[in-house]
Amino acid sequence: MSQIIITVQGVDKTGIVAAVAAVLAEYKVNIEDIKQTLMQGHFVMFMLCDISKSDNSFKEIKDALVSTGEKLGMEIWVQRKEIFDNMHNV
Repeated sequence: MSQIIITVQGVDKTGIVAAVAAVLAEYKVNIEDIKQTLMQGHFVMFMLCDISKSDNSFKEIKDALVSTGEKLGMEIWVQRKEIFDNMHNV
């Protein structure tokens, strides 16, 4: 219940990873795994994070990340890992 999946996508620019990581640090969210790629100027990043040590709710963390995405001109999706897993199991 404490793991979340964060997906970030949009046009590549400087500071995307730093901005997202800064929000996670502020909310005491631990990054457990991170993958990113750049395809013809389009940035995509997936993060597996642990929110168990955060003093904030899932919704507060999600809202902060979505707001950061809007400021960056990026799309950010945040899902609980168990929901993500169930969506991808057939």
